[in-house]
Formats: sequence, structure tokens, C-alpha cells
Amino acid sequence: MVQCQTRKTKKSSEVLFDDDLSPGINVIRDQVKITKTAITVVAGWMLFACVLTILIWGLPNFECGLSFSPFTISVKQFKYLNPHNEGDLTKAREYQDWVRNWEYGNNISFRKECGEECLDSNISKVENHPLPLEEPKKVDGSFCVDIPLEMRFDCHPDGNPNEASCVKRGCCWHELEEVPERKVPFPAPRLHRPTHGKALEDLPLNIPYCFYPRDYVGYSLVNFTSEEHGYTGFLERSIASVFPKDSPLLQMDVYFETDTRLRVRITDPLQMRWETPVPIVPQVNKSASNPAYSFHIRSEDGAFTVVRKSSGVPIFDTRGAAPLTFADQFIQLSSMLPSNYIYGLGEHLEGLLLDTYWKRHVLWNLDQIPEPGKNMYGSHPFYLGLEPDGNTHGVFLLNSNAMDVVLQPTPALTFRVIGGLIDLYVFLGPTPNEVISQYTEVIGRPFLPPYWSLGYHQCRYGYETLNRTRDVWQRTRKAGIPFDVQWNDIDYMRHNNDFTYDQTNYDGLPEFVEELHREGMHYVPIIDPGISAAEPPHTYPPYDEGVHLHVFVRNSSNMPFVGKVWNPVATTWPDFTHPKATYYWSRQILRYHSSVPIDGAWIDMNEPSNFLSGSTDGCEENNLEHPPFLPAVHGGILYYHTICMSGRHFVGRHYNVHNLYGITESISTNMALQIVRGKRPFVISRSTFPGQGHYGGHWTGDVWSDWFNLWQSIAGILNFNMYGIPMVGADICGFNGNTTASLCLRWMQLGAFYPFSRNHNTDDAIDQDPVAMGPDVVTASRNALTQRYILLPYLYSLFFNAHLTGEPVARPLFFQFYKELETYSIDTQFMWGPALMIVPVLSEHEETVKAYIPKGRWYDWYKGNVVEGEGTYETLDAPLDKIPLLVRGGYILPTQMPANTTTESRKMKRGLLVAPNESGRASGELYWDDGDSLDTVKHKEYTYIQFISGSGILNVNVNRTTAGYTEPISLGYISILGQSESVSEVTVDGSKASFEYDPVNQFLTVDGFSQSLLKSFIVRWK
Repeated sequence: MVQCQTRKTKKSSEVLFDDDLSPGINVIRDQVKITKTAITVVAGWMLFACVLTILIWGLPNFECGLSFSPFTISVKQFKYLNPHNEGDLTKAREYQDWVRNWEYGNNISFRKECGEECLDSNISKVENHPLPLEEPKKVDGSFCVDIPLEMRFDCHPDGNPNEASCVKRGCCWHELEEVPERKVPFPAPRLHRPTHGKALEDLPLNIPYCFYPRDYVGYSLVNFTSEEHGYTGFLERSIASVFPKDSPLLQMDVYFETDTRLRVRITDPLQMRWETPVPIVPQVNKSASNPAYSFHIRSEDGAFTVVRKSSGVPIFDTRGAAPLTFADQFIQLSSMLPSNYIYGLGEHLEGLLLDTYWKRHVLWNLDQIPEPGKNMYGSHPFYLGLEPDGNTHGVFLLNSNAMDVVLQPTPALTFRVIGGLIDLYVFLGPTPNEVISQYTEVIGRPFLPPYWSLGYHQCRYGYETLNRTRDVWQRTRKAGIPFDVQWNDIDYMRHNNDFTYDQTNYDGLPEFVEELHREGMHYVPIIDPGISAAEPPHTYPPYDEGVHLHVFVRNSSNMPFVGKVWNPVATTWPDFTHPKATYYWSRQILRYHSSVPIDGAWIDMNEPSNFLSGSTDGCEENNLEHPPFLPAVHGGILYYHTICMSGRHFVGRHYNVHNLYGITESISTNMALQIVRGKRPFVISRSTFPGQGHYGGHWTGDVWSDWFNLWQSIAGILNFNMYGIPMVGADICGFNGNTTASLCLRWMQLGAFYPFSRNHNTDDAIDQDPVAMGPDVVTASRNALTQRYILLPYLYSLFFNAHLTGEPVARPLFFQFYKELETYSIDTQFMWGPALMIVPVLSEHEETVKAYIPKGRWYDWYKGNVVEGEGTYETLDAPLDKIPLLVRGGYILPTQMPANTTTESRKMKRGLLVAPNESGRASGELYWDDGDSLDTVKHKEYTYIQFISGSGILNVNVNRTTAGYTEPISLGYISILGQSESVSEVTVDGSKASFEYDPVNQFLTVDGFSQSLLKSFIVRWK
């Protein structure tokens, strides 16, 4: 077993290369080829025999399970594969335990030996066939009348419903002659229509013609007892749901985990079910002492309700909603909502506030250019809801299988999932920030990024040569644009193969990266998960070693699954749940790092994407590839542009693991970078799942270069902050298509305030780095990024707070102003933390912008003058060279003198911006460490400073242990806003300091001093 330290000590190549992986590789490769040839020959003879049988015996005598017409051949009945294999579940728990114990055990392989036995098929237990359930009866028509449209819950979400099939289910049928107009307009204005795909308002409505009658009963309660953790009960079903393999008995466990967190698990006690192994959630078996909620359940139908005690508002309420359904490959759980204000359920391109007027969200990771109404790169079955009194709650369904989530104007929500179990968390808040804090306590707190990653990043697909990369790098720096990280897309690789570089077009890449490092900059390349499967033997270690270690995803014959991505011929994919996958991945990164000393990893195409739909031979005909219920996935099949659902991972079938592929790669990459660099890892992933933020960040993918996507990018970064992934941004100026100077100018300004700020575009578009777009874009970019670099200490402190509490870095306005109804639908401006509001221009040819100013005192960032917030919209100046910024009264923001890299800016003077509220008070904090070491928070290797200001006084309180960060750090200037009276004297730690007072804008500037921030002191003015 390989032991690796994750802190301080960088692993040597002798450790990761201590075993000889070469013996046997050629033999294995030959075995693979022989087996593939044999399979092809046998399959050919079987097909020939089948056709011959048809011709000789004729169709009436043919029983191969095929139906024939002159135009189609279709399979009548699919082979059944159990998606809930007991052996898979055991291995999933092994993987889960390894991830949980990683930081303590530091083992990159979690089995001492794992060779052929990891490839063995798991044999299921003999199925326990229960007595058949009673067939549904035709419903009495009286139970169908007078059901309002908004109270219709779909009884026939599968297939093509008609009246006969609906009635056979015991449900009601009523077609609509015309779609009714919505009673209440959607409160969020639609600023732009998309240039590609349908607009939100044009998406098809999911109004059911077949719906449940009033007397429909799915399950009934047979027992419910109080337990130490909360409650345990059993639910029984007597009438079939029409979905195959109903569970006739369910066990419900209700855990009162904390005072503000409830967990409800519903599963089949008679059959093992797939359980999602990551994220690593807390295990709590003792009931909370003073819960803010109560739990109620009805005996006649098992409907349950979670109620907020303080207000009596039901926040998760299955009464009157669609009945619970729990079959082998179909689970349905439905709840009424306390209001129409609901957020989350990503990844999507449908704004911040979700539309509850018969809208459907599909959660199934897919390489898909972002468009409204289509499933995208990530799946986050979490939503945040606002209640009528302004309280907030959150709901999380921990399930990795494909699902539809339907919203309807009742308001109500329905989860429809094709596997696993119900593992439901309810978070009581009651504020939005507290909900996200409670949510990330379950899925994992966000990682603390390296300081350099908060700078500006630049990339494009299609530099094509190192010379062009260098030219763009040099002209950006020459223009005086703050700039920290150079990236390269796949064109730097040899034949698009991972862990290589093109030694012709990118000759000198290692030396270029070293030059970046000498300039205080950093380098991040793209690394796709797909490994070339067609290189000559012993020429490409990533494939040779992967075959030897058996770490690739496998097909039904236990051979590496082969598809096609960017590699010239064929591609196979590492199984990142495999016991030796992280060891394998670390070897590849270390080998490459020894040549090109990369600083982070950009992991793309990890949904996983596949240019084929399945393998070169398609996919098997079975119930995993074609489940009885298919969510409305783009492409119409689960394996559209990805791996077959029957593909085999260590922990189970791809059917269950698909949505976890990106996060498991993030986990392995995060660990590998810790091992290889011995520093804080930086990982940006396209595919995401809950818990991603604990290991890395995200960018929102291949967005179009248009004003619609500029605007929607705000909702994108705010949504992902709610998902616990604060290190997020969109491709500045857009990825697909050609941008324009006016669009790129405004996008550079907005992108300067993405938590992750990177300009990037595709290979068939024009250059869009700021210099390429012209002098106006250069000026706007330099100005906006300069403001970012001034604010980096504040931004870094926000990431520290996110790391400790989970609270978002970038926040919607309603997170801070949840008592102001107007903020609930605003997606055109946003906050950095509680104190800074960003108001970008989102339309062409505009040099003013309307901004909602919440109640309270605000200050103009540039001039320092007071802006009184009345809870109304105000017009702000927004010339081409400026993005409007407002500072909220009551806060103190740590700042620094800017420089063109974070390396240089860390050497500059620190400052404070004091923005008092109406009472003259303000407070703030600064977190500071070396910016790159591992586990600085855990080991208390940092300095934490609190600032508290009142009338004429500023207290600087340093909280620092003896093990804290002790490098010199000093305060060199202070700006104190909102000073209506002139000042005659200022002292810093008892010594007089020089100052200036601006009587027009009424602020005080103190400078000309250098005060250590390693000890507490007081600033006074009078």
C-alpha cells in the first residue's frame, strides 16, 4: 500500500513509481485484442444464424424476441439487470469510507491488493418475489370532478398517455382544449431572449391530461414508533403502481439530526438498494434536543409533513400531492410548496428564480451547450424556498440517478427518480445564508482556494502554438491588465492525448511555464478523463498502466469500455471509484509535472462526454439502457453522448454512477495535486454533483457569446454558490461564436467580479483577449480588474468564511435582504458577501443602469459619497470605463494596493474601507495566510483580524495563535466614509497620522503610516 503525506512534504517519484507496471502489459493487451476478435466472430455467427433461422422457419416459428416489419426491428422485452447489486453496495461503502478517511489515513489505494478480483461480476442474491399486488381499479368519476388544474398531479409521466391507459391505472383523464393563461405573471423580467434554443416562456408546459383522483392511495402506514434518532415506521402497498417491481413494503426512518436539520430515509427493507456513496454525509443517531421543526404522518396514506414550529408553516408537505411511488426503477415523491419563490435544481440556464408554471428540470449530466430547457453538465437535487413570512428553508434529495423535477403552480414540486432510494434532508434556516451553511455541513464545506487563483485567468482553445500563447500573454501584461494565470486547452497536447504536449508546435512549453513562475504567475492546463486506447504498446503509459492496474471503466465482458472523444482513434475512461484509480491518476500527473510543472488542473469532458452514444457497437438491450421510465433527457436516451448504462465501475453500474463521474474525478485530482505539488490544490471541473465544492470549482461551460448568456451568467454563479461551489465563473466574453467589442467590454467588467475570473473561447472564433478587442476593452478590463485586485483581501476573507461556514461568496440580493420582496426576483445585480453590491451593464449601447437599492445606507465605491437606500430602483452612471459598485453601510472591507499579479500585490500596503451605517457603526474581518500551503485553517497557520468601528474610533483586534501566520503584514491606509464633520486629528496606535478630509463626499483618508497587523491597536479621529 502506498503511503503519501498530504501536507508540506512533496512526494518523490520513487514513491509513486515504486512498483514495476510494465510486466504483463503486452500480454494483457494481446489478450484484449484476442478477446475482442473472438467476440466479434461469435457475434457475427450468431447474427448469421438468427437471420438464417428467420429465412428457413419463417416468422411464426421464430422466438428470438424480435418483431419484424419491412422498416423496423425492435426488441419486445429487454434483458433485466439488477441495478441494486449487493456486491456493488459493499464496494460503494468501501469507497465512501476511503474518501471519508483520506485526510487521516493518506492512502491513495484503499485495498492492498486489487487486481482481477476487482473485475469479477457481482452475483445478486436470488430475488425475493413478493405476492403480486392488486391491479388498479377504474376510478369512480365523482373523484375526478372539480379538481383544479393546478392540483392535477401527473399519473402517467411515462410513455405516450391516452385515455385507455390512464383509466387502466385507476386515474382521471381530461384533455385541455386550450392552455389557460397564467393567473400571476412571472415576477422576474426576461431581459433578453436566447440566440440559440428556446426561451423559457416558449418551453413546453407539463400539464397532465392523466392525473390522480382524490381517493388514490399508494402506501398506507402500518407501524410508526419513536426511536433514539427520531422515528421508524413501515408503509405498505396493496395496489400496483403499473411500474415494474413495486416495493410492497417500505421502511421510513426519520432522523432529528440537529435543531435545524431533519433527514427522512425511505427504502425497501427486503431488498438492497443503490445508495449514493459521495458526498460524505454526517452519521447522526441521536435526536436533536430542541428541533425547530415538527414531523407529522397520516396513517391512511403515509403522507408526511415537516412543519416550522415558530410559524406553523408546512415546508415539506406530501398531503394532497402526488402519492408516493417506489418501484425498482421508478420513485416518485411530491410536496406542496409554501410559496412560488423557489431556487436551485441545477444545472440549468433558466435564471435565478424558478418558474413554477408547469416547468420541468432534468438532472442528468450531459455535454450539452447551455440552452434553456436542456439538462446540462451538473446535477444538483437541492432547492431553496422562501416562505410567506420571509423565512427560508432548503431541501436536498441525496440521489445520483437520473431524475425529472416538475414544478407546478399549486405551488408544488415532484421528484421522479429512476433508482436508488429516498434520502431527503430538510434545512430550517431560517435565513438563506443559514440554509446554505446547513446544506454544506452535510455535503462538505467549500475548499479554501490558493490566493493566486483569485487573480485573472486567460485562455483560448486554438492558440495552436506556444508562440501564439506567449504573444497573447505578453500583450496582456504589456497593456497593464492585472493577470495571474495562463491556461492552455487541448491543442497543446500531442494528438489530443492527456499527459503529453506537442513538442513541435509547443516546443519549449516547460521553459515557458518556468518563466511564468519567475514572473510570479501560474499555469493550468486542461486534462480530459478520456485516455487514448489505440497507441502502440509501451509508448503511452497512461493506457498501459491503466490496463495493468485494471482501473478503466469496463464493458459487460470485463474489458475496458471503448468509445471516442478527442483522441484520434479510440478512448477509454478511468474508473475513479476504483481502489487504485487515485494512485494511477497521481502517477500520470506526477510524470507530467516532472516535465511541465503545472499548478492546477482543468478537468473537462467529465460528464463523461463521449462522441459516440455508447460504444462503437452501441449498448446492450436491457432495462438499464432503456428503463421503464425515462426522464426527459436531451437526446432521448440515457447513453446519449456518454458511456453505456451497463458499463461497470468498481462501485456499480454506470446507470447509478454516471452523475458521480465528475466529482469522483475531482476527488482523485485534488488528492493527486496535493501529493505531487505539496501545496493547496486548484481544480476546475465542468461536471458537478453535490459536494464538488469541497474538492474544486466549476465553470459554466460552452456558453454562447451573446447578451442573453452575459445576463444569465449572473444566475449561474449565484446558483452554484447556493450549491456550495463558490469558486465559479463563466467564460468571459462567451465561448461559442464571435463576441463583439461592446459585448466583451461589458463582460470583462462583469467577469472581473466572478469568483473565478477567466476569459476563454473556442478555436473557430476570433481572438477575444482584451487587447485583441481594442483600446476601449483594454481600458475597461484594466479598470475593472484593478478594482478586483484592490478587493482581493476582502474576497479571500469571504472564501475563508465559506470554508468555515459554507456561506456563499457571491450572493443574490435576497440573501441579505430577505424581508424585501422586491429582491426575490433580481438576477441583474448581486453581492460579494454582505457588503459589496455589483451592478453590471447587461444591454448594448447603455451608459446608465437601473439598480435596486435596498433599504439602508450605501456608499459609491469610487467617490465615497452616501447613497441612501429606500428600497427603490435608482439610475446609476455606467460609462464604458466603469462598472457601478456600491458599499453597504455597517461594514469594513479589507483592501490592498493593486499590482499586476497577486504575487506582487501581496507585497503592497493593506488598507481598510470603513463604511458606517446610519448609527455610525461598522465591522469587518480579514483572514490572512501564506496563500498556498495545505490545511492552514486546520492547523491554525493564519492570522485572523476583526475590525469594529464606532463614532471616532476603530478597534483592530488580532486573533492569532502561536502557530499562526507570522510573516510581516501591515496596514498603510484607511478610508472612513460618511463623516459629515471635518476632522482635526487622527492617531494610529497612539501616534499622530497624516490625513485628508473631503468635505464634498464627506470621507476621511488616513495614510502615511505603517502599522503591524500582527498585534491589536486602536485608530481614533476627532
